[in-house]
Amino acid sequence: MTHPRIYMAGPDVFQRDYAQHKERIKQWCAELGLAALCPGDDEVTGESKAEVSRAIFDLNMALIDSADYVVANVSNFRGHEPDSGTVFEIGYAVGRGKKVWCYNTPQADLLSQIPHAEPGYCRDGMLIEDFGLPRNLMLAHACELVRGDLRACLALVARWHGGVR
Repeated sequence: MTHPRIYMAGPDVFQRDYAQHKERIKQWCAELGLAALCPGDDEVTGESKAEVSRAIFDLNMALIDSADYVVANVSNFRGHEPDSGTVFEIGYAVGRGKKVWCYNTPQADLLSQIPHAEPGYCRDGMLIEDFGLPRNLMLAHACELVRGDLRACLALVARWHGGVR
């Protein structure tokens, strides 16, 4: 029996200790009967930065296409929102009909998370959506938002895959 293939989306690739983190992810997945597909598993080469960046994009799209599910880290990244690359990967996966789980979802709703300049508006004068959701409504309705860490999220994926819903 093959293990379900899980594409691991998130800004984790920018961590200084990503190589070690990636090994932990693979171990946790294996313990749960899952197979982790991690960005950076394949070496990428190219003549220029443009070629390398395109090769990374193409590899990640192929990994998502080959995955059964996607697990995404939606913690705040360089601000009050998830990493834009991760959000793109989530949208791509949803568009391809894949089930997506998001972990590191904040406990508080968006309105509570973002500093206000005036009630209901961020410092840039933009309305903050007030639906009581911890992430933008497009993520909240497209994905399973998990308020735990990666290990808790992977356990939910394994249970869901096993038919425990």
